Amino acid sequence: MVVAVKVFKKSSPNGKLTVYLGKRDFIDHTDYCDPIDGVIVLDEEYLRGRKVFGQLITTYRYGREEDEVMGVKFSKEMVLTKDQIYPMENANMEMTQMQERLVKKLGANAFPFTFHFPAMAPSSVTLQAGEDDQGKPLGVEYAIKAFVGEDENDKAHKRSAVALTIKKLQYAPSTRGRRLPSSLVSKGFTFSQGKINLEVTLDREIYYHGEKIAANIVVTNNSRKTVKSIKCFVVQHCEVTMVNAQFSKHIASLETREGCPITPGASFTKSFFLVPLASSNKDRRGIALDGHLKDDDVNLASSTLISEGKCPSDAMGIVISYSLRVKLNCGTLGGELQTDVPFKLMNPAPGTVERERVNALKKMKSIERHRYENSHYADDDDNIVFEDFARMRMNEPDTSTIHYWPTLDISRGSPYPSSLPSEQHIFPWALSPQLLLQRRFASRFPQPVRRDCIILMIYDQDEFEGDAKTKMKTKEK
Repeated sequence: MVVAVKVFKKSSPNGKLTVYLGKRDFIDHTDYCDPIDGVIVLDEEYLRGRKVFGQLITTYRYGREEDEVMGVKFSKEMVLTKDQIYPMENANMEMTQMQERLVKKLGANAFPFTFHFPAMAPSSVTLQAGEDDQGKPLGVEYAIKAFVGEDENDKAHKRSAVALTIKKLQYAPSTRGRRLPSSLVSKGFTFSQGKINLEVTLDREIYYHGEKIAANIVVTNNSRKTVKSIKCFVVQHCEVTMVNAQFSKHIASLETREGCPITPGASFTKSFFLVPLASSNKDRRGIALDGHLKDDDVNLASSTLISEGKCPSDAMGIVISYSLRVKLNCGTLGGELQTDVPFKLMNPAPGTVERERVNALKKMKSIERHRYENSHYADDDDNIVFEDFARMRMNEPDTSTIHYWPTLDISRGSPYPSSLPSEQHIFPWALSPQLLLQRRFASRFPQPVRRDCIILMIYDQDEFEGDAKTKMKTKEK
């Protein structure tokens, strides 16, 4: 069995710099963090004595872009580490196995580099934007940037710079432990004797993404009130440390009248199951995600772990925690009895059986949704698969053939060439290179648009015969 190793790559706009990374997700083990190891391929003739520098950059956005007025910005961009990649300052640098294979394969113009996350660096978290929100989403993100310059303080030009977005994640410990979180609360009433007791117990402390959360609920009614219904919620708590703000979101909910009403002197015992998923919370503003890079690998943000000896209040970025909330409705005059049971929601640790199961499910899902032959290619000699560092296209256009015609100066009244065949129709929104695609038809053409031409599509002529609005009306001089 031949196992191919996937390597992510991205090139600068002028193609002179290309960065290769073996992975995009780097794990924080609380006591140490995985190093960022990669390889850069450059064109020495293009440099002309200049140097190549690399930076590890974090962007902390805690406010919306549309709210930035009067020069006030709600984001902080910080360079965590920087280093000179070429010429190499440390010729005897220790390389990982992936770096050695890439340098051997890519040739003499390949140079390795390594960056390290600083201590207490926050995990990658993205707050999901709403349907009407514009601009970049809120959260913490990391990027590796390489650029050409005279010194490390030189301003990078877009044409000779490349930036790759990466994620810093935390995984669950290898063992979940035997502790069962539980909570016991009581509620008394002013004008009546007795209390209502509510006990909630979870079957484990740490859950993996996609697992069922089992809550065993025991209600004992020693009062004169009646319990009319039971509500269960999985609550995601977010703390934005930059502005000292906190908010909570319900990511899964359940309401039942099973066993109700619970009359005075009666008791009720039942286990309820909830499954919090990112897919069931799409387009909900404020839901925290695990550093959103691609649609197929998005998860709810993992619980923030603090290393031993550290104070939880010293955590930076966006701190995530979860709890199971149970509410008993005791009627109009009785009010509600509520309790929260905290738990952790995380990714399984590498090497565990649960992690292998998650990887197998992701692989099956990826095969079903993507066409690998269009997004990457493999080398049979070294078993290395190169994938462009960009989001894969989900759908292909349905057009049969695309023709390009040189751009005409429409602003001066130049007519379209009369030599076009009758079966070719120029779309009415292609009046200028800036208006090649209209929002109405943007989803049909996900491929990059050439700015120096007008797109001509060949369709069946009958498709346009019945719609007079789609025909171009030309003006003759």
